Amino acid sequence: MYTFLRNIIAITLLTAASGCDRELLETIPNDRLPVELFWKTEQDATMAANAIYTYLEGPGIFSWDGMTDIGHTNQSFATEALIEKGQTDALNAKILSEWTNAYKGIRAANSFFSNIDKVQSADPKKISLLKGEVKFLRAYLYLKLASLYGDVPLITDEISLEESRQVKRAPVEAIWDFVTSELTESAGLLASAPQQKGRITKGAALGLKARALLYAGRYEGSAAAAREVMDLKVYSLYPSYEKLFTYEAENNQEVILDKQFIKDNYNNNVFATMAPYSQQASTNSFVPTKNLVDAYAMNNGKDITDPESAFDPKSPYSNRDPRLRYSVFVTGEKLPDGKIYNPNPGSGTADAVGYSYITSTTGFTLKKYINPQDLAQPANCGINIVLMRYAEILLTYAEAKIELNQLDQSVLDAINLVRQRGDVNMPPMKDLASQQIMRQIVRKERLVELAFEGFRFFDLRRWRMAEEVLPGKVYGMTYVDNGSLKTIEAPAFERAFNKNRDYLWPIPQKERDLNPALTQNPNW
Repeated sequence: MYTFLRNIIAITLLTAASGCDRELLETIPNDRLPVELFWKTEQDATMAANAIYTYLEGPGIFSWDGMTDIGHTNQSFATEALIEKGQTDALNAKILSEWTNAYKGIRAANSFFSNIDKVQSADPKKISLLKGEVKFLRAYLYLKLASLYGDVPLITDEISLEESRQVKRAPVEAIWDFVTSELTESAGLLASAPQQKGRITKGAALGLKARALLYAGRYEGSAAAAREVMDLKVYSLYPSYEKLFTYEAENNQEVILDKQFIKDNYNNNVFATMAPYSQQASTNSFVPTKNLVDAYAMNNGKDITDPESAFDPKSPYSNRDPRLRYSVFVTGEKLPDGKIYNPNPGSGTADAVGYSYITSTTGFTLKKYINPQDLAQPANCGINIVLMRYAEILLTYAEAKIELNQLDQSVLDAINLVRQRGDVNMPPMKDLASQQIMRQIVRKERLVELAFEGFRFFDLRRWRMAEEVLPGKVYGMTYVDNGSLKTIEAPAFERAFNKNRDYLWPIPQKERDLNPALTQNPNW
């Protein structure tokens, strides 16, 4: 009897235990919000969309120009320097991170669309706005992928881990088709005015569509989309280029899209990485070059190479296009700490070329976004990073029309608006020229107007000009030494560009190891 009772008790306890185990296995994780508890309210939907905003480009925009003819990666051991020198491969960390970050954002967007219709909201208009924002963000990421890698996997739904190991690359034209479609739909869902500062609008969707179609060489659609932005009558040029990238000008009428930052909460380190070295030992990660500085014309509109320009090589920054001094710290400029910038070798300042391996190797440093308010806490900046502004739209419209050879007054008007901003006031273009000359003019205007805003890297590749302007040594400032002119040369550095390979980045090797179905770009 004792043995029987003992067995009954044991069986009962085991049965109870097995039931408890099943319940224990169904516990809710405490390190994340499970799908079962999320996607219930409008706030959930807003939070999910907000999370995808983090995949917008931030201070990383500076790296793009830092790998071109107008910028330079200041430390030769940085991954971007390897790309500059043509000494990179499919294992490069920058090449991998751009791919993985984009697809993380795309996966988050796909998850949003898989679940958004579960939300019970009393305001369907709000849900439509959020859908428009996320469509924009997904298109934004695909635009970058297509520009960098060409053919890439086009994933529009949530997929399993096993499925992700079998996806193939879609033709780049299919990517451009998708981006165009997404942005068209996005523009139809969004309002012209943001519901909240920093949120994506109809103008941003149309503006990104204009940019995407320009990059894709679909000029008719690009001109039309840019014209739509112009016809909204929502945006105009901010009167001061000098203050355009300051705290004072945040959220001004020229900004169509930016990434919002807040000191202490969601900050960036622009000052710590881009300011002159003398300002709290900034790292000068990417610095302007002689090519950029020389591109700014004299204030009479003539290039400095023109014998009639009145350019004085011994006073090289006098009487120049004002955007030069607004964009770049050159000798004689006032620094955020009130001192005068003097990068001349042997000047005794911390900005003197050769003072430190971190000091600018060209003698130039970026002035855009470098604000005195950030001097005390250089890694705790709250300055917003502008990702699209009305000046770009005007130049996109002009370029697309020029490529279509539709040369009319509207092209001159768009370019002149940019050139004649209140505190720039460069001489207007009065007459149309040949398509070839107008092409050179608008490309030059993009260079000086949008310098260090993340466009030059992509422009050189879509124009197929990289092989012409990138290879060679990196030069910096010209200064007077004992009565003679000397030009700084970045030490032990030479750029290279393989026209048969480098117009597209390689598919990251780590991704190909995980997914053998991914083919590689030519000659990598």
